[in-house]
Formats: sequence, structure tokens, C-alpha cells
Amino acid sequence: MAEITANLVKELREKTDAPMMECKRALTEAAGDMAKAEEILRVKLGNKASKAAIRVTTEGVVGIHVSSDAKLGAILEVNCETDFVAKNEDFLALVKKSVELAAVKAPADVAALSALPLGEGTVESTRAALVGKIGENMSLRRFQRFEAKGTLHAYIHGGAKIGVLLDMIGGDAQLGKDIAMHIAASKPKALDVSGVDAGVIASERRIALEKAKESGKTGAMLEKIVEGSVQKFLKEVTLLGQVFIKAEDGKETVEQLLKKKGASVAAFALYVVGEGLTKKVSDFATEVAAQAAAAKK
Repeated sequence: MAEITANLVKELREKTDAPMMECKRALTEAAGDMAKAEEILRVKLGNKASKAAIRVTTEGVVGIHVSSDAKLGAILEVNCETDFVAKNEDFLALVKKSVELAAVKAPADVAALSALPLGEGTVESTRAALVGKIGENMSLRRFQRFEAKGTLHAYIHGGAKIGVLLDMIGGDAQLGKDIAMHIAASKPKALDVSGVDAGVIASERRIALEKAKESGKTGAMLEKIVEGSVQKFLKEVTLLGQVFIKAEDGKETVEQLLKKKGASVAAFALYVVGEGLTKKVSDFATEVAAQAAAAKK
């Protein structure tokens, strides 16, 4: 059996926001398996155990470029160490130029994007020079390029901490803005059920099954409850299945709204700065001193 260390317990607590002792019990029951321990906590504590998963954990910004005809675009996340640098004009200029290159030059990946010419050097040499100037590390984390089947609609929220790029067929600019805002607020994992990872669905099914068993349900009733729970989950995590945030009746789904407007979504990308990364914890006084030093430079 794996040793249940304090660091393991801390990591699970940061992921789930569950009480420390519950995390330790779950890890013990799961023999140190982090994923299994998360499932155990979900069974015991419900969705409370996953609320920390959407926390912004590192600094940086999301940049978006859309061509004048709204047919070509890209979305890019660039990380840095502090919010102080995320507001730096030179840093923001690097983000703007890099995301435009991602759209226009169609690089295969971040490495290819970093190798593209920029100014007197490349994106990478520009980044490295800026690191030397500011004294803080920064990195191009990920990007997604779009050649629209319809029209591209962009939305940036929270000081560029959340970005959405939407490819919508039909509809109008207002509908595109509304759907992009909905995506930023509701954070769907996929367009529809076909885009949800089979492993994620299997995990939800196991959790629902354990909960139903604990309530004493058996046989056909057990399966009915499990299936209902899985379908509810899928509606919550798919764009088309979600209730539209501005629905007047509180019931109209995004799919129903699009159908009413004669529109459809071809694709979308949602970037939340730092999603899935672990934030470096630093002493406040040290961070202030570092910011002051950077400002002098």
C-alpha cells in the first residue's frame, strides 16, 4: 500500500476543497490512488468535492485574434508568474503578436509558433529577451486555430483571464456574443455528448452507482437512478444541453435557442488562465519586493 503523505493529502485537498481528514480517509481507502480518492470524495460529498477544479491557479492572459472577415482566428494562453506582469504592456504586445501569428501562419504546435519570425528575431527570442528585461518567467502554453465554417465570435472576460472563440453558422452578432458569454460563464466541457471523454462518463456512472447503492436502491430502480444521474451530468457539461444563462423561462437550452434562431455551433474553444496548473505559493512581502524591482527595471 502506498504511503499517504502530507503532500498527497494537501494535493487532494487543493483539487477538491474537501476537509483534510476526509482527504486522508479517501486516500487511505484508495490506497494512494489520487483519481480513485477523488471519486470516493465525490460519492461522499457530492459536487462540493470538485468545485476547486475551476480555480485560476497561475497568472497570465488569454489572447484572441480574428481576421477582418471573421473567417480566420486563434486563441492563445500565455502564462507568467504574477498578475503584475500580466498587465505589462510589453507582455501584452507579445501575446497580441503571437496569437496573430498563430492564426495567420498556422503553426503545428507551440514549438512551431515559438520558432516563427517576430521583429528582429523569433517569438522565442522575443520572449526570452522579455524575461531578461522583466526578470520573470513567462511561457506560451497552448493555442487553437480556427478556419470558420460560419462566423467567428470572440469574448474576453475578467481582465483576459477567460477567453472564448466561437464558430457559429447562421444567427447574428448579438446571438454570437450571447453564446460566447454563456460559454465563459457556464464552462461547458464539450459541444455535445459525443465530445465528452468516455472515461469521464464511466467515472460519473460509478459515482452515481455508489450513491444509489448507499440509498438502498436495487435492481431496475438502481439502474434508472444511475442513468438519470449520468444524463443530468451530460446536460450540465455539454454546451447544447445546458440551460441558456439568459433564458427568460429558466428552461430553454442553448440547443433550443440556436434552433429557434436558425443557427448552429460548429466549434468553440474556452480557455481559463491557469486551468489545470498548480499556482506557486509565495510570501506576500517577497512578491511585493519582486514587483518593485521589476518596476524599476
